[in-house]
Amino acid sequence: MAFEDTFKAMSDPVRRQILTMLKGGMMSAGDIASKFDMTGATVSYHLSVLKKAGLIYEKKKKNFIYYGLNVSIVEEMMLWLADLKGDGKDE
Repeated sequence: MAFEDTFKAMSDPVRRQILTMLKGGMMSAGDIASKFDMTGATVSYHLSVLKKAGLIYEKKKKNFIYYGLNVSIVEEMMLWLADLKGDGKDE
């Protein structure tokens, strides 16, 4: 995993909000876009950044694209951060 892509993706509040929304389950691009006051192209850009970072995945069903949270990347990141924090015994 490229942590720089992950941290870049998570640095934007809109993208963090999208991740929080996807925590509840898969959503179509249109459903995600309806929650924001921005163009569809801007939402598409945010989804692209999240997908590039591996934080979300997409599934195509008929004429719709649905996005879901890739929890394995989130878990990997949490494990890395927990390891970085350590248990405090080294100090």
